[in-house]
Amino acid sequence: MATSNRKPLFNNEHVSLLGADLYRGDCLAVLPGLSGPFDAVVTDPPYSSGGQSKGDRARSTGDKYLNSSGTKFPDFLGDTKDQRSYLHWSALWMGLCTERLADGGLMIVFSDWRQLPVTTDAMQAAGVTWRGVAVWDKTGGARPYKGGFRSQAEYIVWGSKGPLRGETYSPGVFRVNPLAGGKLHQVGKPLPLMEDIVAACGARILDPFMGSATTGAAALQQGKHFVGIEASEHYFQVAVERLGGSAKSRAK
Repeated sequence: MATSNRKPLFNNEHVSLLGADLYRGDCLAVLPGLSGPFDAVVTDPPYSSGGQSKGDRARSTGDKYLNSSGTKFPDFLGDTKDQRSYLHWSALWMGLCTERLADGGLMIVFSDWRQLPVTTDAMQAAGVTWRGVAVWDKTGGARPYKGGFRSQAEYIVWGSKGPLRGETYSPGVFRVNPLAGGKLHQVGKPLPLMEDIVAACGARILDPFMGSATTGAAALQQGKHFVGIEASEHYFQVAVERLGGSAKSRAK
């Protein structure tokens, strides 16, 4: 593992790799200690949408989001908020990220259909110009509902800090099977999807909910610098090992 510098930051663990800096802790505690500017925030926060009651929301993430209880991946943190709390919390962390975005920088945030309205509200409350919603089409790998419609889409809320910059054009619909590229997290996004999204971003990318660091892997493959934050000790270590391997490959 190609680690070169380990030091505490506000009592949070920091691992520096070739092309990446990873922090373990609550993003609300870690973000104030980070300096920008970043060209993009690309992140997949815990949606807190698995259940309509307090009791349902308190269930394990494996019970809420996976068809099988035999998953090999541990639960992830921060998924028990009601919608009003989720809106307030999202506005807080998005505001801290906005302060560290470069002018014209992109904010790209995943959401499901339940949290889509409040995610767009939070982005605007944080001072970002909301510019649209892209779609992740999960193809036939999505969960079916007997008598209803397949849950085939998740959403990518995006905006910019001030006027857009850059000359590239990116698609608004990404058709990628959820299992493409393998998984290292209960609800991790597929690597091909994140590769396409990261390609639309500038050279320095921040992810305050990095999970197993799929966004980071895509960033390193494209020669970009990645800064990630993760609260779970398990998934933080997965991210360190994964990006440490990517850093070694880049150094050869």
